[in-house]
Amino acid sequence: MTRAADTPTAARTNDPTVARADDPELAARAAELVRDAVLGDLARRVVAECGADVGLVGVPEPLPGSRPGSEGMVLRHWAGTRADLLHDVPVPAGLGLGGRALAERAPTWVPDYRAATTISHHYDAAVAAEDLYAMLTVPLMDGGTVHGVVYASLRAVVPFGDVRISAVGKLAEAATRALVGAAAWNRERPRPAAPVRPLTPREHEVLRWAATGRTNPEIAARLGLTCNTVTGYLKSAMHKLGVRNRTELALAARESGLVS
Repeated sequence: MTRAADTPTAARTNDPTVARADDPELAARAAELVRDAVLGDLARRVVAECGADVGLVGVPEPLPGSRPGSEGMVLRHWAGTRADLLHDVPVPAGLGLGGRALAERAPTWVPDYRAATTISHHYDAAVAAEDLYAMLTVPLMDGGTVHGVVYASLRAVVPFGDVRISAVGKLAEAATRALVGAAAWNRERPRPAAPVRPLTPREHEVLRWAATGRTNPEIAARLGLTCNTVTGYLKSAMHKLGVRNRTELALAARESGLVS
């Protein structure tokens, strides 16, 4: 395999298909793709693995009309929602349960969102439209940096026990490690311009679904395959693309044009 770092400087500069490690635009795009894949998967796993009815993830972004230096996020990823009132909602730090987690850098939860007296109620209409009551929010922390806030919500009034809080916290920690690790890998290693060997049609199909953040059981059910068969196709695709894990696979597939 020929890597961009092994080619002459002139060739790297003149060939637009070769990924340069020092290309700021490429690095920014890579970081965005990895973030979307990891956080989208996080919202789905909160529902699938933690018993939540709705999973949401807020992504830190500058909010329109906000003061310079003020914090805020937008709810960019969701799973289990029935309506769209919680989709792409801006949340300034301190407002609502998620805004409180963002401001305090700590998990926070309420057994009944609508009756809670410790939070603001700016989002009551959207919460009521989803018929949500119990809600837990956990920030994705790396040192003092917040990479997002994950919500686990239920359509019932129930207290959050240590088991569920711990489960959501572990998913948040794993997602944070993936974001930090992928960013470091992006800085250290350029991506191949194309796979050494072409993927088979079935490998390509499985890869296309994996790049959207679907789990192996979800892909297997959609394509009528076993989980072991899906795993085999993904391992073969990783080998051909020269990557080491699922996150790198999704990024390399997008950069090489295998998925849009």
